[in-house]
Amino acid sequence: MCDTLQLKLQVGDTFAIQYNYSGIQMTEERKTLALIAHDGKKADMVAFALAHKDVLQRYELVATSTTGQLLEEKCGLTVTRLLSGPQGGDAQIAGQVAEGKIEAVFFFVDPLGKHPHDPDIQGLLRICNAHNVPLATNSATAMYIISTQAL
Repeated sequence: MCDTLQLKLQVGDTFAIQYNYSGIQMTEERKTLALIAHDGKKADMVAFALAHKDVLQRYELVATSTTGQLLEEKCGLTVTRLLSGPQGGDAQIAGQVAEGKIEAVFFFVDPLGKHPHDPDIQGLLRICNAHNVPLATNSATAMYIISTQAL
């Protein structure tokens, strides 16, 4: 919080502009992370979230429906839940990435499973790459992204 913000600009000895703003509250917006896990990787996502709960609590979290429910119930995290992946949740997250609302996506992918909504999955991965948004498809990469070295 800041009671007074003062900005002064002076060019040479003759030109000066001064602005005083009183009563301004400065708040830092929390960054948003998207969390998604295929069925075969949901346990890995919960284990990751439990191990890094203190860090994840500093972020706004959005997730697909079942992943979000597990993170709320098993980890006690506050999560904005979207649709399930097969019903459009991956596409909803892709839209938010494209709009610049999400700073990173943690999508724990089951590389051995078949996914009927694969076009949505590939679309989300493509959007992350097109907009240069960090994308973790496993816990090792996710750990790096939330480390002090990255976000």
